[in-house]
Amino acid sequence: MDRSNGMLYAPVGKAQPVCKPGDFVFAAMSLEHGHIYGMCNGLIEAGATLKWVYDSDPAKVAAFLETYPGVTAASSEAQVLEDAEVHLVAAAAIPSERCELGLKVMSHGKDYFTDKTPFTTLEQVSSARAKAAETGRKYMVYYSERLHVESAVHAGRLIQDGVIGRAVQVMGTGPHRLNAPSRPDWFFRHQQYGGILCDIGSHQIEQFLFFAGCRDAKVLSSKVGNYANPAYPELEDFGDATLLGDNGATNYFRVDWLTPGGLGTWGDGRTVILGTDGYIELRKYIDIARHPQGDHLYLVNGEGEFHMELQGKVGYPFFGELILDCLERTEFAMSQEHAFKAGELCVIAQNEAVRIQENHI
Repeated sequence: MDRSNGMLYAPVGKAQPVCKPGDFVFAAMSLEHGHIYGMCNGLIEAGATLKWVYDSDPAKVAAFLETYPGVTAASSEAQVLEDAEVHLVAAAAIPSERCELGLKVMSHGKDYFTDKTPFTTLEQVSSARAKAAETGRKYMVYYSERLHVESAVHAGRLIQDGVIGRAVQVMGTGPHRLNAPSRPDWFFRHQQYGGILCDIGSHQIEQFLFFAGCRDAKVLSSKVGNYANPAYPELEDFGDATLLGDNGATNYFRVDWLTPGGLGTWGDGRTVILGTDGYIELRKYIDIARHPQGDHLYLVNGEGEFHMELQGKVGYPFFGELILDCLERTEFAMSQEHAFKAGELCVIAQNEAVRIQENHI
């Protein structure tokens, strides 16, 4: 895995199948973002069978087939959507096009698994909610900074076990390295990528809702700016927001494209969860100047101070839970409303953001 570029983040875990080969068939489509590889890895490790790949760009398909050589390249989108064997379609389309594809997938009686961010407008949120209610199909989202990070998985378990009491605040940082020459054109077009709070901010809002046990939240303030990339005027390289959850928990997060070249990975992502009886800090991808690997969890509560190195020890249960949810029509991996609410709130934060102008800097 390329640790220098977050767009290529695709963890590989241990195989922990929850079904037999052929019991759960899925397809990959719209290979615009490298996260599609992490999505496919997780599903395959949990026992899913990857049958098809489709993208209008033959080069993207060829690269995909090098990683997954047993997969068949579909000749059209329809060939995938009309295959009755396919249970789920995983896709990483251009962000502004993700909802439209999801509506097609659900209309064909299949569950949909999209890369984050799931939406770029509130109209898309409403359309997806209506289609999910109409069809009974799932519109699931790959919020990888929680679902595909072992320290974050373990933090969720510790919070559920009450080791820090009630979670009352979540602070998150989601810095990313820009790697501008490797980015597609749509990455720099605001209408297509949706803005920084909509894009990588979606990870942060989803984590807040999950760790703090919120069903809903209000965006109290948000702002965005372009501090260091005037060559890309539609890019926002900084954003932050403050939210208040429906249970009284609070959230502050900051996201940026300002990771310096000297860092040993693509971003020093961290999360701090304050509880009434203790706190947890996650150093997800690196412990700077101390340990080059990630998945460090620091815990302080009434029993003492603890440091846990979790890489390779926890796994990624979301994918197996998602497969079983699709087969059994349950909601153990993630509720549909949680997936929608996180996506909706990131659009609201983006829409309401104060834009930092040069004369404010």
